[in-house]
Amino acid sequence: MKNMALPPVHWSVEGDKPMIAIVDYQMGNLRSVQKAFEKVGAEVEITSDPEQLRRAERIVLPGVGAFEDAIAELHRRSLVEPMRELIDQGVPFLGICLGLQLLFDVSHEGGRFEGMGVIPGEVVRFEDQPGVKIPHMGWNQAVIRQQAPLLAGIDEGAHFYFVHSYYVNPIDPGVVAMECEYHQRFCAMIWRDNIFATQFHPEKSQQAGLQLLKNFAEFSG
Repeated sequence: MKNMALPPVHWSVEGDKPMIAIVDYQMGNLRSVQKAFEKVGAEVEITSDPEQLRRAERIVLPGVGAFEDAIAELHRRSLVEPMRELIDQGVPFLGICLGLQLLFDVSHEGGRFEGMGVIPGEVVRFEDQPGVKIPHMGWNQAVIRQQAPLLAGIDEGAHFYFVHSYYVNPIDPGVVAMECEYHQRFCAMIWRDNIFATQFHPEKSQQAGLQLLKNFAEFSG
């Protein structure tokens, strides 16, 4: 999978608003996400300041680790309400991996823990099967179920990089933008209005992932 150069992103910025704010709650590979956006020519800021977040024109919520710790840390830093407010206002939002799962009502990872409640549904674990390794780790092909704006320029059947033991189960199947197969079918990406979120890591997914991030940087609703 060979990397190819992508043209830079073009936009106009009003005042001192950051174009893209990456939410820092000490549980994401922030620098990797930042570098990937910079590679496609986008301006990004990493922040854990709720007021700075409220000035963002786009939000990225990455995440690696346990759901319980992540949602607790987001609440501790008073970051949940600003994100909900901005989503309700139509600000483009991108969740990555755990950042996808945190959008949902509840996760069953290590117990039962309430999420942000933005997307109705739950987070569940892959079923144990003989010969099936959990976590699901590595490259896998994703199938497009609806042509979300962030998938423009990405070929059907493109491969993306996954690392996860849990996946989302939305109540409304209409939000599923991509699916993947790992001994069972699961949701690989959601899309609803200004909300986008992926179970895979676009920042680690080479050309297809960079194209998705570029599309997000250019998305205007």
